[in-house]
Amino acid sequence: MRTARETLLEAAGRALERESWAAVRMVDVAADAGVSRQTLYNEFGSKEGLGRALVRREADAYLAGVDRALASHADPRERLAAVAEWTARAGRRGPLARAVLTGCWTDRLPSPVLTAVPSSTGAPAQRRADGALPSPGELVASARERAVAALGSPPGAGRVCEFALRLGLSCLLAPPPPGTSAADLVRTTLPPRREPA
Repeated sequence: MRTARETLLEAAGRALERESWAAVRMVDVAADAGVSRQTLYNEFGSKEGLGRALVRREADAYLAGVDRALASHADPRERLAAVAEWTARAGRRGPLARAVLTGCWTDRLPSPVLTAVPSSTGAPAQRRADGALPSPGELVASARERAVAALGSPPGAGRVCEFALRLGLSCLLAPPPPGTSAADLVRTTLPPRREPA
């Protein structure tokens, strides 16, 4: 069963699909979620808190997808191909996901305030969106660390994982020719795994 927080975030996401963040009204988000406006304010504190939570949700969803991609194959090259493909696809899910991954924010989106809300504000942790939001570079670094750990940290893994992630991002910003995916580019660029003799 979904929590009120999840329901509110989904409602806010739907509102953002229809109109710019400046036009999104808290009362409409609450009504769409089927809760009172007070519940919305109790959960997020303000519209800015709701926006931060939306950005956090996109970043968390991206990293969860990286984990799924890494678990989807045994072969290291296929794992990295899956991560690159997920990175490109994740950014195509919508403008907010694209902005979280690329740093290309528009005025239609919530403000990407990346610093943590000071604890002196008295806002509960959920209103602070659990600390500072990751920049695109920090998100890539986190995904790279997950990939290196999943591959067992062989020599040079950090560089190869970074390459696969950045290849996925480049496919998001400048799509490859039709019929070619980010995964295909990783497969053709990275050598296949050699079995020990």
